[in-house]
Amino acid sequence: MDKVKKYQNIIINFLQEQAKPTKGINPSIRREVIIDRESNNFQLLHIGWQESYYQFFIAFHFSIINQKIWLQWNRTEHEVVDYLMEQGVPKHDIVLGLKPPYVRKDTGFAVA
Repeated sequence: MDKVKKYQNIIINFLQEQAKPTKGINPSIRREVIIDRESNNFQLLHIGWQESYYQFFIAFHFSIINQKIWLQWNRTEHEVVDYLMEQGVPKHDIVLGLKPPYVRKDTGFAVA
């Protein structure tokens, strides 16, 4: 399996696991995994109504750019990079895209 397909599968497995119903989460808020293998973009959305408020937000967004996983957004408390490394993704293949470029050099992960 080539690297991009391996990384796609790791991301998709993570998002599908995060999309499963969990105790304490409002059941009227559904979780949708968006998979675009062609452009290498992957998201987990939360969509629904909580009382009189419509909820729509991106919980996670990943991209694969130049054979590296870019964490573009994480609106949770989950340490996603720990999961990626547990799955065999080396630090030099993880970019914290949600951090400004001038900060990335100090994160211990790839800068781009």
